[in-house]
Amino acid sequence: MDEAQQDQPPSELEQWVVAAFDRGGPLARADSHYMPREPQLRMSQAVAGAIARREALVVEAGTGVGKTFAYLVPALLSGGRALISTATKSLQDQLFLRDLPRLLEALQVPLRSALLKGRGSYLCLHRMKQARQSADLPDRRSVFLLARVEQWAQGTVSGDLAEMEGLDERSPLIPFINSTRDNCLGTDCPEYRACHVVKARREAMEADVVVVNHHLFFADMALRDSGVAELLPSVDIAIFDEAHQLPEAGLQFLGTLLGTAQLIDFARDVLAQGLTEARGLQDWQGLAAKLERAARELRLACAGPMKDARGMLKLRWQERAGGEGFAAALTAVAEAAALAEAAIQTVIEVSPDFARLHERAQQLQQLATGFAAEPEAGAVRWIDLSTHQARLVESPLDIREAMLEQLGGPPKAWIFTSATLGDDEQLRWFTEPAGLDDACVLRVGSPFDYASHARLYVPRGFPKPSEPSHAPSVAIMAARCARALGGRTFVLTTTLRALQTIGDALREDFEAEPEPIRVLVQGAAPKRLLLQQFLENPRAVLVGSASFWEGIDVPGDDLQCVLIDKLPFPPPNDPLVEARVQRLESQGRNAFAEFFIAEAAIALKQGGGRLIRSETDKGLLVVCDPRMAGMNYGRRLRDALPPMGRVETEGEALDWLRGLAAERERAQKSA
Repeated sequence: MDEAQQDQPPSELEQWVVAAFDRGGPLARADSHYMPREPQLRMSQAVAGAIARREALVVEAGTGVGKTFAYLVPALLSGGRALISTATKSLQDQLFLRDLPRLLEALQVPLRSALLKGRGSYLCLHRMKQARQSADLPDRRSVFLLARVEQWAQGTVSGDLAEMEGLDERSPLIPFINSTRDNCLGTDCPEYRACHVVKARREAMEADVVVVNHHLFFADMALRDSGVAELLPSVDIAIFDEAHQLPEAGLQFLGTLLGTAQLIDFARDVLAQGLTEARGLQDWQGLAAKLERAARELRLACAGPMKDARGMLKLRWQERAGGEGFAAALTAVAEAAALAEAAIQTVIEVSPDFARLHERAQQLQQLATGFAAEPEAGAVRWIDLSTHQARLVESPLDIREAMLEQLGGPPKAWIFTSATLGDDEQLRWFTEPAGLDDACVLRVGSPFDYASHARLYVPRGFPKPSEPSHAPSVAIMAARCARALGGRTFVLTTTLRALQTIGDALREDFEAEPEPIRVLVQGAAPKRLLLQQFLENPRAVLVGSASFWEGIDVPGDDLQCVLIDKLPFPPPNDPLVEARVQRLESQGRNAFAEFFIAEAAIALKQGGGRLIRSETDKGLLVVCDPRMAGMNYGRRLRDALPPMGRVETEGEALDWLRGLAAERERAQKSA
């Protein structure tokens, strides 16, 4: 923090915070196991100071600091109106259902709280009734599930689909029973008075503390579509937890998107509504077929000579935009949307649904025409391609301008916090693209004893990541570590290709043993199920890619070894990465040092952070990339990690793991 701010006398709120965290304070009285932590109090005082002065504060709080209570306590004690945003809906639920009620009761503050999610998280009563009349449900299970939803709908208060047991968030029924900005009828909806989205927004407007997520925040900033726009000017405090995800969440909404899935959804809605409300008045099946054909042609034009796209590929705009087929595909989209618009215009008075479909047809025409023209200055375009769909994307390079606009609004305290926000004292990796150059910055280290409880091993003679033997060598190293521990191992990969190679090699290695260690590979089952299987029987190795690098919490001795296959540098051929690099170089800056190494440091901190999750955890982190030991930037990357003890040889590393296994066995016997 700035010296000038450190010298300022503590505000009244800061004094209240100190009292709350005291051994005899309300937190201790509410929880007999409560122990004050100096890092947590330090962060909480800084948050209280920023709230009192209505300033922006950026806090990097290491694992174990207790940052949730550190920002919630001063926010609640201030009595001001607070908006709290976190990265995911599951974290929202954790905050709203567990942390907030505990603190509100402990602090005895009479504040009302509300949970606000995006409209897609709530049951749409109008579309549920339409789904019952539709013959378009994807399968028999969806028909059965719809009956269960209808029964649940009679008793739910919130309409939050996450509350319904047995309804997976990836169920194909979901798009038939929730609403989107495209198909919501607003005040024209016959179910408007009972609408769960309207009710949730009304409750948020009446609450003192509102919990949202980053996607909702930016969706509103870009589309004015979530209810946050009315809320934000009236709050005194805006808090962003897991703030390291804020920049990427923002880019998803601040840009422009035209996807083949949009076209398919529109075609499906035109057909369903036309046959239900205006059968025989237009050739609805023909119109839907033209839209679906335009979507297929656009997907094929985006794929070009590529026959198969595994996973999600990001293609440079220039690779396809110049092709004759690509321009023709965009024209076909615009023409199909125009035909739909003209047909819908003839029945627009029949029901409000047709008026909304008419607007969607116009929007699709505008998007297709826009992508046929040149991009806006300062924006980058690319194509996301997967097996079944393609998306055309135009995006700003970062969220800086959008955030500066928000920060320039009515004065309030802005708090941004995460365990990983940079690898320098100014946290520039986060503050620069977020427009927070003038914010107060605080770094609070973890209270965990990494030097005693954790070891870092970087094998020096390991194959380079570019060599064909690298991934098989990672599998061999992982197998040795898992055998020494009896499983309890994660392997985090930077690519899906390495994920499969390492997973297959581990299975082959273990299957000949009488009691083989189980190998769980991302993609074989949903993420939640894989984690559940790992926890139920930790005699396993879990191999995961991007989504397993963060947000995974396995405390205790179930996880005691994490291997990272190679340094997580951003892919240099990614169009967004290329554009950011070009901008830095045009400013005379070193893109490798300021971008690539900074990005790798953040990802490394996230991946390595899966290892030690509590004060008693112990484990080994293995980075299977000799560049971390041999290249001059290796020290910067090592310094980005918590201060773990170093082991220099494989023998020392395996001995450490065998020691942990023996310690665990002794503890089990004594129990």
